[in-house]
Amino acid sequence: MANKISDETIDYVSILAKLELSDTEKQAAKKDMGRMLDYIDKLNELDTDGTEPLSHIFPISNVFREDVVTNGDDRVKILKNAPEYKDGAFKVPKTVE
Repeated sequence: MANKISDETIDYVSILAKLELSDTEKQAAKKDMGRMLDYIDKLNELDTDGTEPLSHIFPISNVFREDVVTNGDDRVKILKNAPEYKDGAFKVPKTVE
């Protein structure tokens, strides 16, 4: 698989990653990518029959609760914290002309 990495591939990946690589760095990246692909090929040789795919090591399940309002509508009490209010709402300075 490592032989399939061309100089054009390295140039394309470096553009995507917004990297400017020297010729030496391009050769090193080509070698590293080749080693990664060789390792993936090696992993593909493993027998995974009967193995369930995992997204997490530990079993995770969402715990949903009812969306219940517990504090109610205490508008008067909330507005007492405001420096100014009008018609049951906070009054703020005008920001747009």
